[in-house]
Amino acid sequence: MEAIPTASLLERWRDGETDAFAALIKRFEEPLLRHVRVLLGPDGSCEDVVQETFLRLAQKPPAPHPDANQNPSAGHGALAAWLHRVARNLCTDEMRSTSRRKQREQAVAPAEAVSGGQSSVDGADTRAAVRRGMDQLPSDQREVLVLRLLDGHSYQEIAEITGRKTGTIGWLLSTGLVALSQILAPMMGHTQSSQVRLGDVR
Repeated sequence: MEAIPTASLLERWRDGETDAFAALIKRFEEPLLRHVRVLLGPDGSCEDVVQETFLRLAQKPPAPHPDANQNPSAGHGALAAWLHRVARNLCTDEMRSTSRRKQREQAVAPAEAVSGGQSSVDGADTRAAVRRGMDQLPSDQREVLVLRLLDGHSYQEIAEITGRKTGTIGWLLSTGLVALSQILAPMMGHTQSSQVRLGDVR
């Protein structure tokens, strides 16, 4: 059965159909969580941010895309970009409010040994290795890698979400991939690191 277009679900929600809103949550929850986790990290209030994002959608949904009826993908992309922008702004607020606490925690945390250890990573550990590698990237590179390679957003959609130019998106993507390959090389072996796919992060 063909999925109901996103724009139609949004219109049904405006008409008071609660089932339509539940369908929107199901459709966008996982991509939003992936995006938020990139910005806040695994210990952040990721679920709370996503819930607040959907609450704002419920309270004041955006205007429908003018081409949504003729082009369902345009309607889907427009709402996805709106949701990701809201979530991103909420993450910024969250990071500002918790930055001092995180700095204090890092100051007293015991140093983690980084020398020696495992020289290669096998199948079951690949995801964890890639996640650890991504955690070491600058936040702007992590964000673009997740939005592009995991969630499949176009350069234009990522530009709308992040407020950056499409050329900057391409630069962040390429430099992020190079940096990730270099980070993973000691863990996975130089010949294997270049073959790691970001889909392994899922």
